[in-house]
Amino acid sequence: MRILLFIGLLLIYIMTMLGNCFLICTVILSPQLHTAMYYFLCNLSFIDLFYSSNCIPNMLYDVISEQSRISVIGCLTQMYCGLILGGTEYVLLAVMAYDRYIAICFPLHYTVIMSWRTCKYLTVIMWAGNIILNTVPPIIKPYVFCGGNKVNHFACEIFILLELVCGDISFYKLTTFIGSLFVLFLPFVFIMVSYICIIISIIKIKSQDGRSRAFSTCASHLTVVLMLYGTFFIIYGTCMTTYMGQEKDDSSSVKYVSIIYVIIAPLLNPFIYSLRNNEVKRAFWKMLTRYSVPHSL
Repeated sequence: MRILLFIGLLLIYIMTMLGNCFLICTVILSPQLHTAMYYFLCNLSFIDLFYSSNCIPNMLYDVISEQSRISVIGCLTQMYCGLILGGTEYVLLAVMAYDRYIAICFPLHYTVIMSWRTCKYLTVIMWAGNIILNTVPPIIKPYVFCGGNKVNHFACEIFILLELVCGDISFYKLTTFIGSLFVLFLPFVFIMVSYICIIISIIKIKSQDGRSRAFSTCASHLTVVLMLYGTFFIIYGTCMTTYMGQEKDDSSSVKYVSIIYVIIAPLLNPFIYSLRNNEVKRAFWKMLTRYSVPHSL
């Protein structure tokens, strides 16, 4: 059973690496894809690469070893990397929704509004904001553990580790809530508002073909949003009642649901965006033909 689980996880990890690397290479090597939309798509693939690498290698080691162990420093590093990468991904989804909003509602001004300068500024703000948001609170009040040394999870996540923290954890609850407000709830509201505006603009398009084309540019992004936020709301609701409340309960429900955003989402994201996107598929085959056909001497 352990061998089958190990092989399954290894295959998922390899497919995740190949899928995201394929998408990044296709965008970088295809000049026709050098737009804001595909720039942010590269960022998403980059995050997925590191997000899966943050957890799956350690899971593979745990599967083949008789005793699953991780150091305190290793556990905290995994947690902070997961928080930064996960938070950046949710903010990135909001930025991508804004990109689609500008492309559909203001197509003539798209290249001016979503310039490379704007894209770079948004990228710096996303990463710097999430790094500051997740590193400052533990610097102010470092974690002190005394509640045992067993984590009932396949990865180190903040809601799980709070069970092991000594004394009053109200400070950590407050900073976790504020962090989730900025990187989860506000981006979700922004995405919803963007899509409301997009739907209103699409309804005004008289041509049926024009409506279909406009909606198809958003379908992949909307699929990823529904998958990630659907998982998030299930986990967040469970954590609020289980870990943030007065009573402690079994964390198995959170553990199994979180498989979706730790393992499944990084695997599916590149395939969702590539298989449903004709521009990516055309660019890939063109790139494949260019680099596979031997040059004559």
